[in-house]
Amino acid sequence: MTKARNHVLESIIKAAEPLSARQLCDKYKSEHDPATIYRSLHFLEEKGRIDSFILYCNAHGTERYYVLHRGEHRHWFHCERCHRFTDLGECRFAEIVSQISAEKGLLITSHSFYAIGICSECRQQGS
Repeated sequence: MTKARNHVLESIIKAAEPLSARQLCDKYKSEHDPATIYRSLHFLEEKGRIDSFILYCNAHGTERYYVLHRGEHRHWFHCERCHRFTDLGECRFAEIVSQISAEKGLLITSHSFYAIGICSECRQQGS
């Protein structure tokens, strides 16, 4: 694997929460141009090493976030004040997706869910 791909994958492995391409470009701006970072992310996702999801927040607009592929589908909570992510764990929507599929005659191959709000730490600070 190229040096850039290794850097990107290593950063995602070590990250406590999802990372955006912008964050990775900022981190490696002296070593890799943004196009290389984006190509590395695309390659790693295509090879099944990382997963991504798209999130809109008022502060950052619409961004794609990347996480290490762990085998199971996961969902995320994003705090609109501190912008930290909380892993909500494994998907709990499989039954609902199957039911909708059957009712509507659809073949649903993927879904995305994220919640936005205020985390417990920010709520405590705001009280």
